[in-house]
Amino acid sequence: MLAQYKQQHPYLVALDSIILGFDGETLRVLLVKRGVEEETWSLMGGWLQPDETLDQAANRILYELTGLTNVYLEQLHAFGDPHRDPITRTVSVAYFALIKVADDESRLSDAYQAQWFSVYDLPPLLFDHADMVELSIKRLRYKAAHQPIGFELMPEKFTIPQLKKLYDAIYNTDFDKRNFSRKILSTGLLIKLDEKQKGYSKKGAFYYQVDKAKYQQAIESLLSFIAN
Repeated sequence: MLAQYKQQHPYLVALDSIILGFDGETLRVLLVKRGVEEETWSLMGGWLQPDETLDQAANRILYELTGLTNVYLEQLHAFGDPHRDPITRTVSVAYFALIKVADDESRLSDAYQAQWFSVYDLPPLLFDHADMVELSIKRLRYKAAHQPIGFELMPEKFTIPQLKKLYDAIYNTDFDKRNFSRKILSTGLLIKLDEKQKGYSKKGAFYYQVDKAKYQQAIESLLSFIAN
């Protein structure tokens, strides 16, 4: 048995994190600059350590860049093209994270020169990182249609128009205001607050919060969360 192991070739295992955020208008991804002369950017990544599980490594990498813990983090896909890394054979396990941009602004590590970019206007990316971002958007769109994970990108309180902007950004479309509002409110996941957003209109828009107990139940099941 040991001889069979010795006959195999060792490969590196990398972790790449697609960190998505919403700034109130645009769905963005957090990138770090690679190289000094060329304008090449990449996802935040690192190597799997001998004493780590994949999830532990992904959480560590996310914390090193943002200082955040307990955020939505999900394994996306394994990328194993033999030629994806020109230096040596490397298998990358990609994760995507959903974070609140406001929470992250003050915690970004200056060591990595990280910047937010629109997912629909990316600079040249390293290796197959553009494919990773594209796949993460597809996964987010699927899950957001069936689960309320979009709330992971919103502040603690928000208005229905602000929430609509998020879903417009995720799907790169413009949902009908009335249908969207009716569909979202029918889920029973929102708690209406007495407070209104100032300066939005003469009447003002009411703020809402997520009912955390109902949210946890909904995140574990499939439903039709948004209108087609």
